[in-house]
Amino acid sequence: MGKAFHRPEALADVVTHYCPGCTHGVAHRLVAEVIDELGIRGRTVGIAPVGCAVLCYNYFSFDFQEAAHGRAPAMATGIKRVRPDLMVFTYQGDGDLASIGMSEIIHAANRGEKFTTIFINNAVYGMTGGQMAPTTMPGQRTTTSPFGRKVAETGMPVKVAELLSALETPAYIAREALIAPKFINRAKKAIRKAFSYQAADTCFSLVELLSTCPTNWGVTPVDALKWVEEKMLPYYPLGEYKTPEAGRLNPAAGRKHAE
Repeated sequence: MGKAFHRPEALADVVTHYCPGCTHGVAHRLVAEVIDELGIRGRTVGIAPVGCAVLCYNYFSFDFQEAAHGRAPAMATGIKRVRPDLMVFTYQGDGDLASIGMSEIIHAANRGEKFTTIFINNAVYGMTGGQMAPTTMPGQRTTTSPFGRKVAETGMPVKVAELLSALETPAYIAREALIAPKFINRAKKAIRKAFSYQAADTCFSLVELLSTCPTNWGVTPVDALKWVEEKMLPYYPLGEYKTPEAGRLNPAAGRKHAE
């Protein structure tokens, strides 16, 4: 009997440091599968963030760089401009990208830098103790908002896909989830489209992935999957928010796509 399921060549054969139930590993595998399928492993360079995925360079079998906190888009810009033949992507969490790195990602997208960003949104700071993040939802409890996020004091959460899709520069912007096979299959298709647009030198691309954080949410891995589906999906609708062909899409299209 043949082996139908195997480790992607772009994914290193090592044990990860992620907590049980964390879906960073799922995201890693999807990226690796797409890179293998597109045949680009030999010319791909990844940029690691500061956060839970700070060691992600250990889990891929191609070149990686480590960026200062939030500065992955700036590093990706430099590499891509000097070596436009390379496939360059950043892998960032919501603290790294949407807080200290907010100006970096907005201006990179607005300039139309032709690299790809994989953006992990678990609505909390994962590595440093579960504090409130830019993506923490109204009323959501964290270690620094034990009574729930109060928007009158801290403002509304940042919806990155919607924010970047409002820019006039052509781009591919999508949001998907990593909580069940049907969602994971959709996430892979979005990642493949993002890398394909870069390979064709078309536009900047970002795929936001709703992810779990059982440890800091204080729930089991199974309950974390349910929490994403019940709490995050209604607040962060899935779908393609912008394509270079169609321009900016109405967020309602994302909600319809998710149903």
